[in-house]
Amino acid sequence: MTDIARHEPGSFSWAELSTSDPAHAKGFYGELFGWTANDRPIPGDGVYTMLQLGGRSAAAMYSQRAEEKSAGVPPHWNCYVSVESADETAKKVEANGGKLVAPPFDVLDVGRMAVFADPGGAMLSIWQPKLHIGAEVVDEPGSLCWVELATRDVDAARAFYTAVFPWTAKPSPEYTELYVGKRAVGGMMQIRPEWGPVPPNWMPYFAAEDVDGLAQRAKRLGGGVRMPPSDIQQVGRFAVLHDGQGATFALYARAHHG
Repeated sequence: MTDIARHEPGSFSWAELSTSDPAHAKGFYGELFGWTANDRPIPGDGVYTMLQLGGRSAAAMYSQRAEEKSAGVPPHWNCYVSVESADETAKKVEANGGKLVAPPFDVLDVGRMAVFADPGGAMLSIWQPKLHIGAEVVDEPGSLCWVELATRDVDAARAFYTAVFPWTAKPSPEYTELYVGKRAVGGMMQIRPEWGPVPPNWMPYFAAEDVDGLAQRAKRLGGGVRMPPSDIQQVGRFAVLHDGQGATFALYARAHHG
């Protein structure tokens, strides 16, 4: 099932791009994923662009805010977790050592949200849906299929997030999978020294049929490859890319068994 009418609380429901060049980003992701851009005015002379796949909301973008630029925050993807109550979840964030960057606030009549930093510094948003549920399509090519935390302390992150969200963690030496009930919704892994000065972060994965082809296309469109297409045994193939402004995201193609 890929068309979504509701996101289970604790599921990743949305990804949005904060970009320094919306015009370039629209062209890049439109060519890469087949997204169409639907600009919507927001209060304060801003524009929030819904990125649609076959007429269904898949993601969004906005022009990076002045305060982000002045703070030296590079263009990046924001990831959202669907929750029953933004206020109750925000209380859990603070009670477990996280920091509210934007305390709960209403977004017109479409939802209520908050932004926080976990104890390791990774930023994540929460979304209490009203008129806008989040992504209307997931798990098909060009739509969100996984979200992953890179952190310097997996054990501390696991303790924090399982206290804040209805997640159970399934750790292995290399990777920790995060579940809502019996469904895996995301993962976390340790930042490795060879990655260089990577800050702790949550990164969206978008489903792809041809990871290698899209990685090449991203380079032709002015983006680049941070981690070349690679296989995860029995799981699938992935690559980590960046767009023309440097925002990082990943591709994933599930392994076909049988």
